[in-house]
Amino acid sequence: MPSKPSARLAALTVAAVCTAASTIVLASPAHADSVRIHDIQGDTRTSPYAGEQVTGVTGIVTGVRAYGSSRGFWIQDPAPDSDPATSEGVFVFTGSSTPQGVAVGDAVSVSGTVSEYVPGGTSSGNQSLTEITRASFTVVSSGNPVPAATPVTASSVPAAYTPVPDGSVGDLPLRPGRYALDLYESLEGMNVQVSDTRVVGATDPYTELWVTVKPWEHRNLRGGTVYGSYGSQNTGRLQIQSLGSPAGFPDANVGDTLTGDTTGPLDYNQFGGYTLVANTLGALESGNLRRETTRRQHRSELAIATYNVENLDPSDDTFDAHATAIVDHLRSPDIVSLEEIQDNNGATDDGTVAADRTLATLIDAIEAAGGPRYDWRAIDPADKADGGQPGGNIRQAFLFNPARVSFTDRPGGDATTPTDVTKVRGQAALTLSPGRIDPASAAFEDSRKPLAGEFRFRGRTVVVIANHFASKGGDQGLTSQYQPPSRGSETQRHLQAAAVHDFTAKILKTQKNARVVALGDINDFEFSETTAILEGRGTLWSAIKSLPRQERYSYVYQGNSQVLDQILISGSIRRFSYDSVHINAEFHDQISDHDPQVLRFRP
Repeated sequence: MPSKPSARLAALTVAAVCTAASTIVLASPAHADSVRIHDIQGDTRTSPYAGEQVTGVTGIVTGVRAYGSSRGFWIQDPAPDSDPATSEGVFVFTGSSTPQGVAVGDAVSVSGTVSEYVPGGTSSGNQSLTEITRASFTVVSSGNPVPAATPVTASSVPAAYTPVPDGSVGDLPLRPGRYALDLYESLEGMNVQVSDTRVVGATDPYTELWVTVKPWEHRNLRGGTVYGSYGSQNTGRLQIQSLGSPAGFPDANVGDTLTGDTTGPLDYNQFGGYTLVANTLGALESGNLRRETTRRQHRSELAIATYNVENLDPSDDTFDAHATAIVDHLRSPDIVSLEEIQDNNGATDDGTVAADRTLATLIDAIEAAGGPRYDWRAIDPADKADGGQPGGNIRQAFLFNPARVSFTDRPGGDATTPTDVTKVRGQAALTLSPGRIDPASAAFEDSRKPLAGEFRFRGRTVVVIANHFASKGGDQGLTSQYQPPSRGSETQRHLQAAAVHDFTAKILKTQKNARVVALGDINDFEFSETTAILEGRGTLWSAIKSLPRQERYSYVYQGNSQVLDQILISGSIRRFSYDSVHINAEFHDQISDHDPQVLRFRP
């Protein structure tokens, strides 16, 4: 220790216990005195010192996190070893207590326990973050140069994503020159830098955004990065957070650019995987992204849309914005299938299930915005039986323009009574319209039940099935330690897809040339097994696949533009146009996290 330690702090001891997560204790070497950071990090994903006490670990403070439940600071060894697989940085965890008396540029000596923290817990499948916990530290000197940031660039990030095709990356030796996941792991805790990066995920309510260092990687025409297959993970993506005040974080849209350098420690968290926690942020340069407007349907075309309005209830202030979206950007479709319509008092959990006020408020707003006076049909769910926000009782609902289409009412539909298929004057017909498909099935337990309705347009019948399949919550992330990540939520969606497919097949068996449209928030990709089950062998076809690959998306998640919302059609609908109308998912001021879809065809 130098003869003049910092007067601000001689030593500070902090004890902390990880909460809402897991700490893995592994077998460790017998000696853990005066180790270097790269010794602690090792050349695999877990530390060879996990569970051991270490003393006298030295480094320069590169960042201090003084907010949230995971507070602490990062240190980095200014004298690295020659092994690119061993990180020179590590996070010192101080729990929920703000680290006192330590600042960027301080040289510190740290003692504590090496732990492997799994954000989200071991069941999440996330990789672990090497930390020093229950730490005491001494500030040796202040005002030291911060170790130079390691650039993360298009040339430094490998094209290959994962070192294993099927299994756990676990304790495999890191090969940062060959695999993107290994590169990011080898930089865990270190001061890194990205420069002149394009935004591929808009700023969210948690003051986070996503950029890419590979601007050409599966690029779409609006500046995003398309997730078009399970093998298109898009290795150039990184989440950006800030160590500064959230008030200074930029409001970025997809296609914008963070010009100059964005620099800070590389963290790993539950919701974004590898994340650059910025001490300095690049300047925001607008890409001038504009909300799209689709064309109006021709007189002889039936226009059907699907739109997830994200937990809409009468207390919301977004009705006028949704009305503008439907009237100006969707051009007032003849039929609109709405997902996430909540009951009349929203999340208040008092047994209310009716949503007539919610729908009437939206219809009034649409008319005030210059749209038609829509009519509506829906079925109230049983209280708390359909998932979603507790007390909200979300459901699908149909809006339709009675000046253009008529609804064929066949009474009797309720929360628990299934609709069926019969034949009326030689044509397939629903026994209940509106009616729910197989509402007692285990496939739809604690999930939204499909809503079927029979419409007439220019003398032709069209059966529309509105869906909102089970969410992807609980699936492992792309940066999971297991590759490919487990998608456990698919199990229920596969059952749901099979139920809707079988119902559609019954319609088509009754009337071979029936016009059927199954649409909604499918919560799965156009290339997924869920979609394949729903399509069957020629029963339905996902019309978003008529678009060029770079235009196939309705949602942006972790910087990947992807498909969750779909419109599937039966074979009798041959000539059609399809549009994914990008008005929400790419924007920081979105009114929903989904983009609506519009299908136009001549029945």
